[in-house]
Amino acid sequence: MNGLRKELGRLSLDYRLPAICQFREAVEVGCLASYGVRLSDALAMTAALTDKMLKGGQPGDTPAEQPTRFELVINQRVARSIGIEISPAILDGADEVIE
Repeated sequence: MNGLRKELGRLSLDYRLPAICQFREAVEVGCLASYGVRLSDALAMTAALTDKMLKGGQPGDTPAEQPTRFELVINQRVARSIGIEISPAILDGADEVIE
């Protein structure tokens, strides 16, 4: 999906359908909202794990890691353009609202 996020955002706007995406980067290009980890955080976790393995770490000795921070990002401009009113309570709870 990551390589097609601009296309997904464009189609969402063209067909006036709300798209809820995994990463905030898709919200920046036309999706209505995202809830999940930051792509940069996920890539940093992957890089740290790769570094451990390249330095001789054994996969069985490496604890599984889960993200601890999730964010809700809402694109208010997209909501208005497709005719959706988002509850003030949801907007207040969002980590970021893109105008």
